[in-house]
Amino acid sequence: MSPTFARLRDAISSVVYGHDDAVDLVLCALVAGGHVLIEDVPGVGKTTLAMAVARLLGLALSRVQCTSDLLPADILGYAVYDKERSAVEVRKGPIFSEMVLVDELNRASPRAQSAFLEAMEEGSVTLDAQRYPLPQPFWVLATQNPRQFEGTYPLPESELDRFLMCVELGYPSMEDEIRMLASGGGQVQLSRLQPVATAADVLWWQREADQIYVDPAILRYAVLLARALRDHPRAPMGPSPRALLALIRAAKARAYIWGRTYVVPDDVRLLARPVWRHRLRPNPDSWIENSSDDILEEVLNQIPAPKLGDRR
Repeated sequence: MSPTFARLRDAISSVVYGHDDAVDLVLCALVAGGHVLIEDVPGVGKTTLAMAVARLLGLALSRVQCTSDLLPADILGYAVYDKERSAVEVRKGPIFSEMVLVDELNRASPRAQSAFLEAMEEGSVTLDAQRYPLPQPFWVLATQNPRQFEGTYPLPESELDRFLMCVELGYPSMEDEIRMLASGGGQVQLSRLQPVATAADVLWWQREADQIYVDPAILRYAVLLARALRDHPRAPMGPSPRALLALIRAAKARAYIWGRTYVVPDDVRLLARPVWRHRLRPNPDSWIENSSDDILEEVLNQIPAPKLGDRR
């Protein structure tokens, strides 16, 4: 890993204990310019992770706490008529920020969830028939409770597809939990973090990562994986062309983070699960035995990765 990102990961890991792999994925999504959905039980550090990233990168952070009575105007803002000035005044909502932390997205109603679609796809918001561009960089990091929790609404496929990755944290190891207790918890350490980069650096990383070289053999490998998943008998909906583009974008970002100027097959293999798991829909009658990760693992084991020549 390049020194810049190693320093950034170490700083995040000082407040988010035992989740180094998830931190790497979140940084990869940031460099790829893609939004992240973190799904796990409450209390494992989802919000702390988001706040740590915002603080370390000096990003303007806004926060939306989703509830069943949340309205689109609470997210996007609204236009009102000012009698004194005889003009329409636009009062922008929390979506107008460089980084938006959306807590418990699946507790919002479908109507409120739809407020994020245009912003996440096009980087703009329409208010009173007027289009307003969002700040750059613009990054949504949303958390989601497991679907079996009370009071949740399933996210539709169109919204899930807006997220570059779905990341699961899980519980930390015993050693990490002991370290967390000894330090007083991540919230205590969070206030001590100092910025190590800026929003301008993030935009620079994104432009540089976009120039990473991808060998045609790796492109073909990604397409073979996608087509195998589309034809899989236990997954009636496989990765779309947009999902393929997302995987290659993420692979470029991972190569950049690790200091390479080219993508290797392992970039695709390691990112296929977080980039595609939320885009697959196993058959309802077999979801207990066959999760998205199980199907992805099966296909990844069936299709061999290409062997590329020495690029040193």
